[in-house]
Amino acid sequence: MIRLGALLALATLGISLSARDIPGAGSPVSVVVTVKPTANAPVQSLTVDDVLVSQNKQPLRVTTLQPLRSQSGLQFWILIDDGSSSTLGTQLADLKTFVLGQSPSAEIGIGYMRNGTVQKLQPLTTDHQRAVKALRLPLAMAGISASPYLALQDLIRKWPSASAPREVLMVSSGVDPDFGGGPDNPYLYAAINTAQRAGVIVYSIYYSGAGAHPYRQLFWGQNYLAQLSDETGGELYWLGTVNPVSMAPYLDDLSRRLNSQYVLTFIANPENKPGFQSVKIKCELPHVHLTSPAKVYVQ
Repeated sequence: MIRLGALLALATLGISLSARDIPGAGSPVSVVVTVKPTANAPVQSLTVDDVLVSQNKQPLRVTTLQPLRSQSGLQFWILIDDGSSSTLGTQLADLKTFVLGQSPSAEIGIGYMRNGTVQKLQPLTTDHQRAVKALRLPLAMAGISASPYLALQDLIRKWPSASAPREVLMVSSGVDPDFGGGPDNPYLYAAINTAQRAGVIVYSIYYSGAGAHPYRQLFWGQNYLAQLSDETGGELYWLGTVNPVSMAPYLDDLSRRLNSQYVLTFIANPENKPGFQSVKIKCELPHVHLTSPAKVYVQ
């Protein structure tokens, strides 16, 4: 009778309690979320009470929300497709400016995607002057990069685990010689899963490859890049099938995003075995949109 009375008392207070208010069992999950203001509104500082997380339409308990800039640095790789057009050389100055403008604590790595792997010309370093010296012209040989999605997997799998958030910028046409005709690309799906499980956010800039490609391959290459960035919490920058006159506007936006990121930790509901779970993360403040991975790996 006492237990029944307690349950009735809870029912009187409300039909159900929010999961963020219940200290029940679950699996802690941490993800990086990016604040993307809308309607030209200034970026606002967020608190843990401003964020809602749900899984299968059930609210989850949010435990912490810390600005990324207060965390122990950032590990950031710039991956350039070695099969890109040689005109990419006109963009190297903008890439150098971007690297030199990052936080002194940020570790920057420079790699070139070739034959399904990454040639690391400069491993992660806080010496940004040293990093920019590793930037060079792509080899501009059609097909030399093979699948850029295999190269991304290669990088992530060999990336030592670290407490610092990990992010990637890929400069590529997105064309995959093996699955360029779409719509399904198992290399892409594997790269997305690998990035999501490792908590790696992938940004991408479309830049045409050397040689001629059928429009169908260009179309699916851009779609692959968009899907990769969207599902990992990043962004695709592109201007149709035309190369940008300057990457500076893209890189300026990316810098703003990197300065508006938070590490969000919440308690997820595990299933019978570890695996990916779809979650929805949103902000209650007006004119503020959060970008985040579409799925998280729950132990």
